[in-house]
Order: sequence, then structure tokens, then C-alpha cells
Amino acid sequence: MGVTQKLCERITRTTSGDVPEAARIAARRLVLDGLAVAVAGTRQEASPGILASHLREMGGAEAASVIGFGFMTSPVNAAYINGVSMHVLDFEPMWNPANHQISTTLPAALALAEARGADGQAVLIALIKGIEMQGWIRQASRQFEARDARFHPPSQVGPMGAVVAAAHMLDLDVIELRNALGIAASRAGGLLANAGTMTKSTNCGVAVAAGLDAAMLAARGFTANPDIFKAPQGYVAGLFDDKFVLEDLLHYGAPFRVVEPGYAIKMFPSQYGTHFAITAALELHGRIADPAAIAAVEIVTPPMYYIDRPQPVSGLAGKFSWQYVTACGLLDGRVNMARFEDSRRFAADLEAMLGRITVDMRADIPARFDRMHVETTVRMKDGTLDHARCDGPRGIWGGPPIDDADHLVKIHDCLAVRLDDGATERVIALAQHIDDLDVGEVRQLMALLACVEGSST
Repeated sequence: MGVTQKLCERITRTTSGDVPEAARIAARRLVLDGLAVAVAGTRQEASPGILASHLREMGGAEAASVIGFGFMTSPVNAAYINGVSMHVLDFEPMWNPANHQISTTLPAALALAEARGADGQAVLIALIKGIEMQGWIRQASRQFEARDARFHPPSQVGPMGAVVAAAHMLDLDVIELRNALGIAASRAGGLLANAGTMTKSTNCGVAVAAGLDAAMLAARGFTANPDIFKAPQGYVAGLFDDKFVLEDLLHYGAPFRVVEPGYAIKMFPSQYGTHFAITAALELHGRIADPAAIAAVEIVTPPMYYIDRPQPVSGLAGKFSWQYVTACGLLDGRVNMARFEDSRRFAADLEAMLGRITVDMRADIPARFDRMHVETTVRMKDGTLDHARCDGPRGIWGGPPIDDADHLVKIHDCLAVRLDDGATERVIALAQHIDDLDVGEVRQLMALLACVEGSST
């Protein structure tokens, strides 16, 4: 048997009985985080807002809810826009190796649950299985450093994870799953050059929609190359290089990657490498009485060139700028969603601070989140120096996790963008017990998130 056959047998054999409680606990938190950041993401009228108008105009069967926009559409289109909203703030959890595995998996499971009538346990197990698929592809790729990536990782592996999540919901057999993966493989790949633009978030939305569509087609008998992982000119040969270790894919299964190596909850809505710079800047802010007295700032970082943006063209682009997040941290003492609005980006004090910041990217610092560090040195106008180093933001792998109280602060902030207090508390209560929900409660949760009038009653 080939690798694709063996892998698909392993995936289809994995049922709820194979998923330990530790994985369920970890995944419940991911559901809550993903849904909250999706609601907050809908405030970005320049991307989810345009897409919502576009998809509403296109029409489609009213089968699955569009988070934050009060209408329903086809499962594939709902997964598409919900994936975009879940990623647009760059606020969803981070994975090791680096990837976005919630926006590219959860929207597919939720859309099918709502459209086909599945319970919350099916959603949770589908999420765990889809994440597992993406995590092992990323591990097998050996693309551990930012400089190794040929494509935006979630666009590369997200369709395959979405297939696996949808396959669980649709109860695909081995040959159907092999065909679904073959279909999705032809739809994989998005460009890193679009980081900092509206299009970057669609890499995740397109990935989850493509995977869901592939699984639904395979369920109808649509075919593709059933050995897509090892096939000449197939998925691995086309999207990766000769470092890819096919046998790694066969590690799929318990204890599951939601547990080991786990994930990092983001507490700042920006690219994860910038969290190191933010942490250092916030430490310095607490020691500097007057940020206006700063004469110069030097940041020492790993070579992550796509986040070296001395003058980001917008607040959105500031999410991918060592310089911008450092300026926000030094000046404001916090880096939240509002800091990435254009009004803050082009404020006079921030413009002035950007002009004082230089970045030294050093090749001897690993360009991977689990091994990198960032150092920031501030020189004051009186000549005094202050320095901070971050070896990892709060919640990074191997460090103390973000506690529930702090996480709930983030959740409330995100949900408050669209929901009142009553709806917020109901969403939290439902999401925290997703695998206990029946079909009706799953649909109620989605109606609440869609902001459908009367859904909170």
C-alpha cells in the first residue's frame, strides 16, 4: 500500500473513541478562540465586509450561517467568508511548525454541521482530525524557518486539513477520502507576497472552502489521483522540496497535535514573530517615563524579511512590521485591535517614532518561533540606554499557558464587537461545551454568531 492509502485508512479509522480527554479540552478552547476572533474580524469592512456583500449578491442555498453578517448561504461560501473573518485580524492561535489551522478547519466543520444536522461532538472531533492532518504535513515538510516557505503555509496545507475535517462529518470511506485529497491538492497554494493586504486572509478562506468543496464532491463520486501525496507531479512534488519526509504523515493519531506540541494562544492581533518585539517594547514602556524622550531604537531580530516594514502602508500592514508594533508598544503600553487602524498608523507621534527605529536582522538567530528571540535597545535623548529581550511571548510552547481568566478577557473583547452581553455569555457557554451540544444547540450557536435577530432568546 502507498502512503496515501495507509494515511487515509488511519484517518477513517479514527473515531471519537480514539480522542483522549486532553485533546478534547485543548480543542474546546480552540473553538471558543476561533469563533471569538471571527466575530471580531467582521469589523474589518475592507475585507470580510466586501466579501460578505460579494457572496450575498452571488446567492446560494441558505444552509449555513455567515458569522457577523446576519445571512445564510451555501456551506462552501459560508466556510469561505467565515475562514476569512477568523484569520483577518491575525489573532487566531499559532502552531509549530508555523501555520493557521483553525480558520482552515473549523469553518468547514461548522458549515456542514449546520447544513446537514450534526452535533457538537462531530464538530470537535472533525476539528481535531483536520488539525492533525495539517500539523503532520507541516512537520513532514521540514519548512521550519520562515525563509524555507515557498507558499503561505495555510494555503498549502489548509485544503488538506479541511478535507479531513469534512470527511469526518460526511463519513467518507477510504477511497472517497483519497479522491477528496486529490481534488484539494490541485487547489492548494497562496502567495506570501500578499501578507499585509486584504488578500492574505483569503488564503485561509479559500483553503477551507476548497477542502470542503473537495470532500463534498468526492462524496458524490467525483474522482482525482488517489495517490496524491507520492504521485509524480503530485502534491508533495509540486508544492514542497526534497526535504519532505513522507513517512512522517503516518504518525497521524493520538495523542494528537492539539496536545503535543500544542498551540500558542495569541494575545496580540498581529503576526506571531511581532509578539516577541511587542513583549520587549511593553517591558521597556513600563520603565520609560516619557516616550517622547526616546532618541533611537534598535531591534535585533531573526531574518524574517516580510515583517521588516519601516513604513507600513496601512494599519493592516502594521501587523507585519517589527517597527510598527514596537512603536505602538513603546508609545501606548498596549497593542490591541485598535492599534492597527489607519487612524493610529498615521498619527503624528507614531510617524515620528517610526523614524527613530532601525532593525538588525541577524542570520545567526533562528527564523522559527520556537527558537528565536528579539532584543530591543532604546537610547534616550540624555544618552542613557535601556534594553529588553524576549525569548518567547506569554503562552509560547513550553512556557506557562495563557490562563483562563486572561483568555476570557480576549474572548469578551472580540465578541463585544458584534454581540451584546447576553449573547456573548451564551456563545461562551455553548462554545466551551461544544461536544455536549445537540443539533439544535449547534444551530443556535451559529445563529448567535451570525447576529440573527432574536437568536439570543
